[in-house]
Amino acid sequence: MGALKLRSAQVRRIATAAAVGGGGIAGASALFYGVVIGQALLARRVIPQVVSPPPRADGTYGAHFDGEPIRLVVLGDSSAAGYGAELPSETFAAAVAAGLAEQRRRPVWMRCLAVVGCESRGLSPQVDVALRHRPDVAVICIGGNDVTHRVSVPLAVRHLVEAVRRLRAAGIQVVVGTCPDLGTIRPIQPPLRWLARHWSRQLAMAQTIAVVEAGGRTVSLGDLLGELFYAEPDRMFSFDRFHPSGAGYLAAAQAVLPTVVAALTEPEVATPLATDLGAGEGVRSLPRAAAEAAQRPGTEVSAAQVAGRERGPAGRWAQLRHRVWHRLPQQAAREPSQPVAREST
Repeated sequence: MGALKLRSAQVRRIATAAAVGGGGIAGASALFYGVVIGQALLARRVIPQVVSPPPRADGTYGAHFDGEPIRLVVLGDSSAAGYGAELPSETFAAAVAAGLAEQRRRPVWMRCLAVVGCESRGLSPQVDVALRHRPDVAVICIGGNDVTHRVSVPLAVRHLVEAVRRLRAAGIQVVVGTCPDLGTIRPIQPPLRWLARHWSRQLAMAQTIAVVEAGGRTVSLGDLLGELFYAEPDRMFSFDRFHPSGAGYLAAAQAVLPTVVAALTEPEVATPLATDLGAGEGVRSLPRAAAEAAQRPGTEVSAAQVAGRERGPAGRWAQLRHRVWHRLPQQAAREPSQPVAREST
C-alpha cells in the first residue's frame, strides 16, 4: 500500500452521506467533512512516502528437500512485496515460500511480482509476467490502495476477478489475502479510522464473493494484526508506522500459508464432513461466509458442495475454515538458496 491519499470531493461525498442527525444534518455534515479532511491531511503528513524498494526475496527455498520444486508467485501491493521489511527473509513472500517448503518437504521456487502502491487495476501486468513463469500457485494481496484512493468496490473487484480468472484458466491455484482493515493503522485517527474500517470490510467481503465465484480461495486479513500492533507497535510496525515490520509480515504469512497448502493438496470444491470441522467452521451461503470472514481475521473461504450441488437457494455454497500453521521440527531455510533476478513488470 502506498501513503494515504483521499481526494477532497470523494471525502466530502462519503462524509456527507455518513453524517446523520435530523434537522441539523447540514451542520453535522459540514463538521464531519471538515474533521475527516483534517484527519486525512494529517495522516498524509505523518506517513512517509515510499523512498526505496522492498528487499528482493526471489529464489528457491528449502533447496535441501528432494523433489520437483513447487512454483509460487506472489502478486499485489506493498503488503505482498514486503515494503517495510529490512531483510529479504522478513518479507511476506519469503515467509510464505519458506513455510510452504517446510510444510510440503519440497523445494519452492518463488518470484514476487508485487508492486508498491499497486491498486487492483495494476494486477494485469503482474499476471502477464506470472503466466510466463508457469506457477503451480499464486498468492495475491491487494485492496489497501483501492481503499485509500477510494476506488469504487465494483471496479476494484472487477480487476481482481479478471486476474483470478486468467490464472485459473491456466490451471494455477489462486489464494487471495483480502483487503486488510486500515482502521488499525495508528496515523489514521477517528473519525477517518471508522470510515477506513467500513470501507476495508466492504471491499474484503466483495473480494471474497467474487474470488470464490471465479475459482479461487480467500483468507481474510482484516484486523489480524490489530491487537499485536497496539500491544507491540515498535515490533510489529516498520519505520513508517503504516506498513508491517518483518514480524508483522510473518504473522500475515502464517494466516495465509495453510490455505496455500490446502489449494495444492485438497479438492477444489470441498464436500466436508461434520467431523472434519471445528467450532465456527462449516458450510454457508457464499454471501454469509464472506460476511463472517470479514468479522473474523484468518478465515479461509472456498467453494463447497452440499448433496452434490454447488448452489443453494442463496447462491453458491462456501466453506469456512480456521486453519493453524503447525510448525514442523525442522524449519526450511529463510533465505533463497538460488536467487534469480526478477523480471520487470
